[in-house]
Amino acid sequence: MKNIMLVAPPAAGKGTQAELITEKYHIPHISTGDILRDISKEDTEMGIYVRETLSSGNLVKDEITYELVKQRLEKDDCKNGFIIDGFPRNLEQAIHYDEILKSLGFEVGNVISIDIDRDVLEKRIVGRRICEDCGAIYNVNVLENTPKQESVCDECGGRLYQRSDDNIEAFNTRYQTYLDKTEPIIKHYEKQGVLKHVDGIGTIEEVFQRIDKIIGDES
Repeated sequence: MKNIMLVAPPAAGKGTQAELITEKYHIPHISTGDILRDISKEDTEMGIYVRETLSSGNLVKDEITYELVKQRLEKDDCKNGFIIDGFPRNLEQAIHYDEILKSLGFEVGNVISIDIDRDVLEKRIVGRRICEDCGAIYNVNVLENTPKQESVCDECGGRLYQRSDDNIEAFNTRYQTYLDKTEPIIKHYEKQGVLKHVDGIGTIEEVFQRIDKIIGDES
């Protein structure tokens, strides 16, 4: 099993696909966000720093993130592969990530880009509705995913709501950030010959089958 990095714009379903990969291949899904949240619960110098930084809305220093990622990758459950999530977020971090892997004797593995048109992503974001009771997710812009009754959950009858950041302005900001920060990462790994492109249009199962073929072919 190779190490895996999923790269995708907002609303492309990256988290869902990572869960499916973890479930099938029994490799850890390593999220830098989860690592930082766990560390922030510790009453150590590092824990206090991370907790205070996160609560103030600031970003943890890159040097600390690098060290925490390295410590996580050194654990035994990563020896047979892992999925890295939420890191690297820019080209500089990608270069440091490569150095971390090299120091541990790991390969970059497969960097998989989930490709999907901006218009489709916009419809997913703006049309998303969530049940306030059971958490079921619908989309009023996708015919097969609309609720049977407007604003009412099919599963439990709860009220459907729209997240405050599921609007066109927030989407435009997030998407532009993705282009500015993530496109250089894609080019970086294309040059290394480890990047694979996957069509992100289709059902969750269809997209997973495309990703799974890449993983299966190169495991």
